Amino acid sequence: MLHLRAALTLCAALIATPALAQSTPVTVALDWTPNTNHIGLFVAEAKGFYEEAGVAVEILPYTDTSAATLVANNIADFGILGSISLLTQRTAGADLVATYALVQTETGRLVFKADRDDIQRPSDLDGKIYAGFGSGWEAALIGTIIRHDGGKGEFETVTLGTSAYEALANGAVDFTLEVYTWEGVKAELDGPAQRAFRYADYGVPDQHTNFLGTTSAYLAEHPDTAEAFLSASRRGYAFAVEHPDEAADILVAANSEALLDRDFVRASLQALIDGHYLQAEDGTIGTIDPAKMEAMGDFLFDAGLLKDGDGVAVREKPDFSAYYSNDYLGIEP
Repeated sequence: MLHLRAALTLCAALIATPALAQSTPVTVALDWTPNTNHIGLFVAEAKGFYEEAGVAVEILPYTDTSAATLVANNIADFGILGSISLLTQRTAGADLVATYALVQTETGRLVFKADRDDIQRPSDLDGKIYAGFGSGWEAALIGTIIRHDGGKGEFETVTLGTSAYEALANGAVDFTLEVYTWEGVKAELDGPAQRAFRYADYGVPDQHTNFLGTTSAYLAEHPDTAEAFLSASRRGYAFAVEHPDEAADILVAANSEALLDRDFVRASLQALIDGHYLQAEDGTIGTIDPAKMEAMGDFLFDAGLLKDGDGVAVREKPDFSAYYSNDYLGIEP
């Protein structure tokens, strides 16, 4: 009888103790090898924010399969989604929903070597060689920038992928696109010196660049888990803004196999902070701006880049408000 009473008491204690409850697993797919865009995830994991929120987060190794594809096919619960891939793949039928804006303004820019005296304004790019990455978005983007400055928007494209930066450095091409807060910072540290045109200064809508996103099915089935994960991630990014030295150390230590240069990581994070990318000047962090989503959606629609599942350009503008949600950030409305 004493043994029975002890067993019953233990069972009651286990049931009544929330701390012993199992954390809910959440998987996250990266869009590239670990970098400062991902820093809040690694900070939230290292600082115990995920554990406190009741989620056990696994950050999946980067693969050649896009994070958007992994999420849409239920291989990962969340992923880092590029703005353009979200808008195009969602229109084509993929179940994708942006749920957290990693950056509050565009991180990309058009760049060329600083010693190019023949390039002073975007119209000077007419007839020059662009090192690209193989997407229709690039042609629409660059053409708009050049034409906005009075040029024809005519240029030659060679698709090089990440080799574009080496080709630019050695003079094999005239210009390319880069993420300022990563490749741009690297160029500032190591050279060659660059000059750049900011997209939004020449007729292209500003955008969030990338998001944490999932599927509408996941949000419907696991709303509490989604909010727990996203609110804890938001804490991670906020911590990185307030404690950049510690955050940089966390990212480097968590990815020792990647051999990240700590000084470079720290400089990149500072660029994200100083440029108000991670956190806007008004303190906004993580929130998706409906106006930016609508403007970029309109831009892609007008350019004929939004296509259905058969690859045919859609004739009616989609309802872009269904492509994102701010409802799971853990922020009081």
